Amino acid sequence: MSDAMPVPDALAASFADDLGSAAADGDASGSKNLLLLIQLRWIAVVGQIVTLAVVGAGLHVPLPVGPMAGVLLGLVLVNAGSLIRLSMPHPVRRGELALALVLDVVALTAQLGLTGGAANPFAFLYLIPVTLAAVLLDAAATWALVAVTALCFGGLTRIALPLDFSGLPAPELRAVQTAGLLICFLLDAGLLVAFITRVARNLGERDARLAALRQRAAEEDGIVRMGLLASGAAHLLGTPLSTLSVILGDWRRMPALNADPELMGELDVLEAEVRRCKAILTGILVSAGEARGEGAAATTLRRFLDGLVAGWCDAHPGARLHYDGVADDPAIVSDTALKQVILNLLDNAAEVSPEWLSLSVELRSSVLQLRVEDRGPGFASEILADIGAPYRSTKGRQGGGLGLFLVFNVARKLGGRVTAGNGPAGGAVVTMTLPLAALAVADRPAARSEAEREPTHVG
Repeated sequence: MSDAMPVPDALAASFADDLGSAAADGDASGSKNLLLLIQLRWIAVVGQIVTLAVVGAGLHVPLPVGPMAGVLLGLVLVNAGSLIRLSMPHPVRRGELALALVLDVVALTAQLGLTGGAANPFAFLYLIPVTLAAVLLDAAATWALVAVTALCFGGLTRIALPLDFSGLPAPELRAVQTAGLLICFLLDAGLLVAFITRVARNLGERDARLAALRQRAAEEDGIVRMGLLASGAAHLLGTPLSTLSVILGDWRRMPALNADPELMGELDVLEAEVRRCKAILTGILVSAGEARGEGAAATTLRRFLDGLVAGWCDAHPGARLHYDGVADDPAIVSDTALKQVILNLLDNAAEVSPEWLSLSVELRSSVLQLRVEDRGPGFASEILADIGAPYRSTKGRQGGGLGLFLVFNVARKLGGRVTAGNGPAGGAVVTMTLPLAALAVADRPAARSEAEREPTHVG
């Protein structure tokens, strides 16, 4: 496929969209991490209930069941509040994660204070919120949580309700303490591995999305600069073209030239070429974001595509285009960026396969699909591996590789997607899928009516 295409004006606003996407990625990461803390808290509630049953009923050790049940109820209420918080549209901040970890530390301290204090082998569970803080929070908040945890543990050495193990012989008591330490170690290791792995994956996904957004913003910034350059060049060339047009008009009124049919014929050719150059410059200005409103015209899907194909065929008399249009004819707005994208795909296909190329259009469930095929050499495997990236071209031209990059970006701006590959019999196949709502007249109130014209079918 080819690479040359005017810069669509939709790229000019892409940087703001990318910043919004980056913010949304950060918000999603905070919500995922809060959900992890909620899951960890449910595990703590279930584990404490099992511990109460084993120690109280199994070992017949008297426990303050009422106060411990109150702490468990508090954890359940915290989880209920956290679930309500997740349903809100506001982003989850690090401060909220820090508060959740502090509440977990306070709940653990309360349970340990009711069951032996610092001598309880499950005191090592303090490592879980501290480790999670080191991953989820900044350095200041992490050290603050470490200080809170240290104060709580220090308080347990002074204030705690002792457990009554008088009913257990010394060997059995040592076995219970050893088993408690082993269970605590397994809980610490298992939960930390499971949850830190998931947190790291969440953060890695966020960082990858942000890196992709930064790369896209940098690429599109370069395209916008090219658009500005093209716009400036078009304005500069407009003046000499207008001068040529005036001079040619003066020559047409000169009697000496009027008497020479051959010279008058050459004047006709010159004026036609000047008009063509002006039309090209107008297209550059529109694609660079100027005079954009002139391209927005209320039309129908079939009229838009048929007119586009007819104009392309007139400009490429040597190409054989097989056009399969649509039967339905919904009202749409003629989008200049989309028109440039389709023309670019047709130009690309004709460049490598002028003897045969195809444009097929389908409309299914308000989704528009355009498929361009050719019988050229197709895409190389290294191009397909990084399709849609700028400056990736098989033609070896300096600065090439922008065509498909711009196609991908225009489709993305319209809420669609583009796929590219090779056909089973060879040749390139590019498929663009767009929601018809992106071209709906209701979304473009400024669109004007387009002059009616008969559909043109190209076989």
